[in-house]
Amino acid sequence: MKTTTSRTMRAERSEMVQVLRPDEVEAKYGKLFCQGFLTMVDEEHGVAQIVEKCIARGPGEWDVVNRKRTGGVIENIRMDGHTLIMDTIIGERELRFGPVSADVGAQGLSALRVEGDEVRTTWYGIAGATVGIGACIPQCKDVIRTEYPDDFRIGGAHKAHVDIITPKMVRVIIGVDDTDTKEVGSTWSTVLKMGSTCPVGRFIDHKIIQLNPKVPAKTTNCCSTAVSIAVREQEIPDLIDHCRRYLKEHTYSDGTVMTVYNGLRVTDALQEYGLRAKTEILEVADATRVAGENGVQVISITGTDGVIGAVAAIGCFDMGGMAAGIPEDFE
Repeated sequence: MKTTTSRTMRAERSEMVQVLRPDEVEAKYGKLFCQGFLTMVDEEHGVAQIVEKCIARGPGEWDVVNRKRTGGVIENIRMDGHTLIMDTIIGERELRFGPVSADVGAQGLSALRVEGDEVRTTWYGIAGATVGIGACIPQCKDVIRTEYPDDFRIGGAHKAHVDIITPKMVRVIIGVDDTDTKEVGSTWSTVLKMGSTCPVGRFIDHKIIQLNPKVPAKTTNCCSTAVSIAVREQEIPDLIDHCRRYLKEHTYSDGTVMTVYNGLRVTDALQEYGLRAKTEILEVADATRVAGENGVQVISITGTDGVIGAVAAIGCFDMGGMAAGIPEDFE
């Protein structure tokens, strides 16, 4: 089945477009299953990430398979529990439904565009897949509105597309080290509480970063920690202020440092530094230099000793399980 791009599809619409808010979609179709739908963009690198949360694994697993099959702007899609994480480009691409769609249905994302402080995603579905894009995601409270062509039909043998509009968000990683002493405190726990109680944005993830356990100046395990938060750009100062105040209030150390990184792509230099911190004994000057060269803001909370681990936490954040170990764990 040949599928046109979203620009062509929009041009082919009639002039009438129905616009519905999430509460109006729920009233029309009944309450469905999408519990979260965030769109984070990194315009400098031309990429975005969509985080979609469902109440069950089944719909998510079906979506993963079908969205992989159709391609479009999705470059990578994976599932973590009941949450789908989609790495996309910012732009537009052809969908590749193929002949199998006539038998099993299909679903795909053909475009993701930034429009001011909003993100427009264009979805295309066939048969039962139209329920997901036309009724389920659009009623999620993270959505601003959904635009339906006047010939939209849901379910059955119909094929349809919609434009889902959400707030433009960015990913901010906050790295932290040296909040504890040998007697009291726990950096991983402190930072998890800091991120999960943040009054702005949406808490996304938390990572414990294992550093070189042979470093003399350590507490017990020699770990730093980081969290990622999805926020609107104008909320970043409030996010930083919350984290600074929280750490100041809850740290037990005189060397606490926090780092801030904005974006979906952690630079190669930061990743290299993070790996070095697992095997080498580094200096504060090394961390400060790497941070300055790679867009990492360093904020002293009570001192400077924690900058090494706090910068390394940014570098290792997207390494999956490798962040939690040292090289010999993966040999």
